[in-house]
Amino acid sequence: MTAPEAEPSSEQVRRLRAPRTTVAVLVATVLLVGAGALLYDVIAVRVGYPTRRWRARIADELATRHLDDLWVLVGAGAAVLLGGWLLWLAVAPGLGRWLPLRPHGDTGAAIDRAGIGHLLADRAAGLPGIDDLRIRISRRRVRVALTGTADPVSLQRQLRDELARVTLARPLRLDVRTVPGATPAANREAGVAG
Repeated sequence: MTAPEAEPSSEQVRRLRAPRTTVAVLVATVLLVGAGALLYDVIAVRVGYPTRRWRARIADELATRHLDDLWVLVGAGAAVLLGGWLLWLAVAPGLGRWLPLRPHGDTGAAIDRAGIGHLLADRAAGLPGIDDLRIRISRRRVRVALTGTADPVSLQRQLRDELARVTLARPLRLDVRTVPGATPAANREAGVAG
C-alpha cells in the first residue's frame, strides 16, 4: 500500500481568474450601493420621513428634461456603451478552458483542455482494437467513450499514465466506457471535445 500523495496547498495553486472578474465585482458593488440607497430612501419616505434631496432632484430632472437634451443623449450613449461592454465581457470566452499546472517555484502555468484531449487521443491511437474514441474534458473529469474491441481497463491504465505526465495541479478523474452499437462514423465527427 502506498502513501497518498500530498496535495498542493491552496496558496500554491489558485484557480485561474479572468480579468473581467474585477469588472464584475466593481459593477455589482456600484449597483448594490445604488439600489441600497434608493431602497433606504423609499422605505424612509413610506415611514414618514421627508424625501432625500438627491432623490427629489433626480425626479425633478427626469420630469423636466426633454429627450433631445444634450445630457440625456450623453447619459443614454454612456449607458449603451457600458451595456455593450458588459455584454461582451459576459459572452467572451474566459479562462474556463485552461487547467492550472503544478507550480514550480514562483512560476505558474496552465494547459488548454483541448491540448490534454489531443495528448490522450495520441496515446490511445497506438493501442490495438480501438475503432473510435470520443474524449470530453471538464474541469474535474475526463470522460472517454470507446468503440471497438480494446480492453477498457488497459486503455484506462494507459490514459492514466499519460495524465500523470501532465502534472496538473488538481488531478482529473478518468472514466473510460465502451459504447455498444455506436457507428465509428458518428463518433469520428464528434472528435475531441473540450
